[in-house]
Amino acid sequence: MFTQDYLLQSLFVKGEVSNCKYHSSGHIYFTLKDLKGTINCVMFAGNRAGLSFRLEQGQQVVVGGTVDVYERDGKYQLYAKQIVLDGAGLLYERFERLKRELEELGMFAPEYKQPIPKYIETLGVVTAQTGAAVRDIIQIASRRNPYVQIILYPAIVQGEAAAPSIVRGIKALESRRVDVMIVGRGGGSIEDLWAFNEREVAQAVFDCSVPVISAVGHETDTTIIDYVADLRAPTPSAAAELAVTDIREIFGEMEGYREKIAGLMQQKLTGQRERAARLGTMLKYLSPAGRIRERKTRCLSLEERLQERMQGILGRKRHELELYIERIKGLSPLDKLSSGFSYVEDAEGKNIRSISQVEQGQPLTIHVRDGVIKALVTGKEGSI
Repeated sequence: MFTQDYLLQSLFVKGEVSNCKYHSSGHIYFTLKDLKGTINCVMFAGNRAGLSFRLEQGQQVVVGGTVDVYERDGKYQLYAKQIVLDGAGLLYERFERLKRELEELGMFAPEYKQPIPKYIETLGVVTAQTGAAVRDIIQIASRRNPYVQIILYPAIVQGEAAAPSIVRGIKALESRRVDVMIVGRGGGSIEDLWAFNEREVAQAVFDCSVPVISAVGHETDTTIIDYVADLRAPTPSAAAELAVTDIREIFGEMEGYREKIAGLMQQKLTGQRERAARLGTMLKYLSPAGRIRERKTRCLSLEERLQERMQGILGRKRHELELYIERIKGLSPLDKLSSGFSYVEDAEGKNIRSISQVEQGQPLTIHVRDGVIKALVTGKEGSI
């Protein structure tokens, strides 16, 4: 009768866990109870995939499975195939299931994350029009850089209409081409934040061409869009700080760049001046005028050396000439005349050295120290 009853083959029973035991075989035995009654339950090892947490005493759970009779004891019991936590635990199960599914689709992959621009002109914000979150974002963003334009899309962030409203806000600000977008709200329970765990919101954040910063709840709160967004901020205030660079930091960087450029320019000018000085020095030596001066100086030096050598050669030649003159003087007949000798020549100017060169009656010229004597040969005698 139990196996033939369709309703007993697939049903869900809610209650509190008691007498929970994990068997060495991998089976789990426990009792499910409420104020009205109890039912024995077993989850075989082969069905453990339907349990994503450790089953413990006192937990409120919803068990899905079939009811059948354990023939040995003659008792019916619930054969569990799926166990989820009741209430917030049920939402947590949905959260974990969607998280695993989106992660398998690659929506959390870092290669799809867009970088957050450091300098922006427009900031888009998707959040409730009233509340601490929007006030904190506006206050901090305006203080950090009053020149940034903030565009708010007043979205519904809680309840059944929240997810479609958030999606419309993301698409509206994307069409406005804001530089970066903050999507979030203030803190609350898991039920209050559930809109940011919906698939359609996660898909809209993933598809958005504008970088998205998620800022949902407090630092300990985590939602699905925190994994999908390009950057997660622990709070809305932190999101504003991440999105808007402090203008004092910008001015500081600009001053640093100015000093760096001035230093580089000064360094460049100094280098160019030194190069110009080197080129000027080289030009003095390599220019035509410089070369002419160099050649003229060299020519003058060579001329002085030539003159010195010529003077030296002339001095030596004069000395040699004086020596030759003295030697010639020693051989000259005229010098002999001054010593008492005379020089005899015929009418033709030939020197008479022998009596054989003259005849009687021949005219002769006799040179003596102080003049010339004209003579006529009257006779001649040979030497003994």
